[in-house]
Amino acid sequence: MLIPYDLHIHTCLSPCGDDEMTPINIANMACLKGLRLIAVTDHNSARNVAAVIEAAADLPLTVIPGLELNTSEEIHIVCLFPDAASAEKAGEFVEDSLPPVLNKPEVFGSQFIMDKSENIVGEVPQLLITASTISVDDVGDFIAGYGGICFPAHIDRSSNSIIEVFGAVPDYLGFMAVEVSDPDAFLSSTSGRDICNRYRVLTNSDAHYLQNIAETERFLELPGTGFDDLKRCF
Repeated sequence: MLIPYDLHIHTCLSPCGDDEMTPINIANMACLKGLRLIAVTDHNSARNVAAVIEAAADLPLTVIPGLELNTSEEIHIVCLFPDAASAEKAGEFVEDSLPPVLNKPEVFGSQFIMDKSENIVGEVPQLLITASTISVDDVGDFIAGYGGICFPAHIDRSSNSIIEVFGAVPDYLGFMAVEVSDPDAFLSSTSGRDICNRYRVLTNSDAHYLQNIAETERFLELPGTGFDDLKRCF
């Protein structure tokens, strides 16, 4: 099956995410746009994944729990997990690895924890967009320890990308896929064509606003929309 997807979406838990990025809004907008498979990937935390999964329970939409890890090298890695519990446990470890810097909502934005009905049930006081102490060298094993998979985010951007830091995607890290923000531009270059030959290339929205959630234009060929189907695809 060709599955329309968007595997990089932020909620209102991410301080840079709009307050309208609530669990129910994300689930409904994804359905309105014709998506069948999405992932919730807030910065360094998975506290809203369960609420989005619950909000989508009666919709023709599969929600993969995840987070966007900021490594010690300031590289963003999208991490996906088989269930909410695994994502939350990994998220707790990541949060504990962040520096003790408090969020300033008036500067960075709020970090709301919500239930499926848009009730605010908490707010994370620690700033979630800082770099963790987890090195990119250790990310693969760390995420695999929770049954998850991961790939470098927006490798064609000038900030927080693995290519910006290393100049390439090092083979020794063992990634099977990469995320490219602008595939038309990137994959027309020599380095882009090389990346295309070596990795499965994904294009996600990295949405922080509802209108930026992906349209039905990118597809993965999968037997189903479960995490195991996605993992086999990788």
